[in-house]
Amino acid sequence: MSIDRLSRIPSAGVSRSRTVERLVVGHPTSDGAGVKLTRVLTQPLQRRLDPFLMLDAFGSDKADDYIAGFPDHPHRGFETVTYMIAGRMLHRDSAGHEGLLENGGVQWMTAGRGVIHSEIPQQEEGLMEGFQLWLNLPAKDKMSAPWYRDFAAGELPRFVTEAGVEAIVIAGESHGVGGAVTRETTAPVYLDLRLPAGAVFSQPLPAGHNAFVYVYRGALKVEGGGVPARNMAILANAADSDGVRLEATAETRALLIAGRPLGEPIAQYGPFVMNTEQEIYQAVADYRAGRLAA
Repeated sequence: MSIDRLSRIPSAGVSRSRTVERLVVGHPTSDGAGVKLTRVLTQPLQRRLDPFLMLDAFGSDKADDYIAGFPDHPHRGFETVTYMIAGRMLHRDSAGHEGLLENGGVQWMTAGRGVIHSEIPQQEEGLMEGFQLWLNLPAKDKMSAPWYRDFAAGELPRFVTEAGVEAIVIAGESHGVGGAVTRETTAPVYLDLRLPAGAVFSQPLPAGHNAFVYVYRGALKVEGGGVPARNMAILANAADSDGVRLEATAETRALLIAGRPLGEPIAQYGPFVMNTEQEIYQAVADYRAGRLAA
């Protein structure tokens, strides 16, 4: 569906907006076979932003920064959500899934009890830009069967508000529009927002859910607090707040992400995220013995 055919939806009501608790600037790093990226949500923030474990932003038009991709590597105990704004990436995994992630598409993978996969760029030049979010699984689901789904850009639900804000609903619900994916336990909301300068967007959020905004173009104000480009704003969990109001001070693109905290222990060793050290030892042993993805 083209954007100009979308219905204009009235803005959702938020009587008391959350404020910015603090701003976080990501750390440049590399992963996979040398892919350059910025790690925005890092391990020290996992408990504060439970159920989210990591957010990586990548973006370069230099092939050497991304061309080697992410060869075969394992995961257990969480979900990955890869959102490709520009570029082409091929996914293959040990559960037999294969998919080409292209401009505007989303790949949602539940590692569950174990999967080994690769993500390899299918281009030798041009811009590669996007995000990968790690979403924790509750203890009861950590050893579930792996699951995978590709969503092309045209399959992602979207709407435009009366203020001209375009919202792509990757997960959860916004303004009565259900997202591509829902999860009962963590109840994630994942929106990609495109705001004209001066526009305001409101999103109701339960007070107990953890939430953050990542501005990747432009700039926002949240209850008077400025959020410049390439900054993540952790939103305060005030008991009397019923959502968040975002105001664009320039033409802006931003991710708004929120979810219900699990409140469970987090034990992580690289690509394995479990609840105890013993479960981590078991994951490593299973991987070394070839049992992880069996």
